[in-house]
Amino acid sequence: MLTIYGVPISVHTRKVIVAAIEKKLPYQNEPVIPFDPPAGWDRLSPTGKIPVVSDDGFELADSSVICAYLEQTRPEPALFPREAKTCARALWLEEYCDGTLFREVVHGLFFQNVIRPKILKLETDPSAVDEILTQALPRVFGYLESQVGDGFLVDGHFGIADIALTSNLVNYHYLGYRIDGARYSRLDRYFNRVCRHPSIATALRTEQPVAQNMGLDLSAIAAHA
Repeated sequence: MLTIYGVPISVHTRKVIVAAIEKKLPYQNEPVIPFDPPAGWDRLSPTGKIPVVSDDGFELADSSVICAYLEQTRPEPALFPREAKTCARALWLEEYCDGTLFREVVHGLFFQNVIRPKILKLETDPSAVDEILTQALPRVFGYLESQVGDGFLVDGHFGIADIALTSNLVNYHYLGYRIDGARYSRLDRYFNRVCRHPSIATALRTEQPVAQNMGLDLSAIAAHA
């Protein structure tokens, strides 16, 4: 059985969980928190980050590498397009969401609103939050607004790019923020639509107890889970 190590509300852990659900793979989740990892975690995760998976003893880190491995070993249903140029676009959007969207927007907001006050017992830095919301977010959301349409992101099929984008936006909403529907109308409609996709909805429903325990805002997510 596939074991997924990482707290399920993590953007990147959720990405692997959704991929496993979409591919109908039996899995168990061990909710590792990077700030308080178990003994031997540095062997499983040389970077100290989550997620890590063990697939019948084969251990692998990094959500993008894990999802690519699952695609190779369990190819149906496909999460990556087969055609080279279409696949490249999916990989680019996955990378943009995992990198730029996560690093410049979602992670910073999560760090300031959850990790600092609830885990590190430090005050939130309002100036850091304001800089993200006024500087980074408009640029990143503006690009994403230009990439979404009325269906899924790539080739009309649910896939890795949708998983990466939606997972980030879930955590953005968990923090009490909302997509400005007047400014980013396509992105707002996309998020609400893709949250109803079965594997996304199942993952959100499964992680609800953890999100509630952390005091996150489930009001925008509960209707889809």
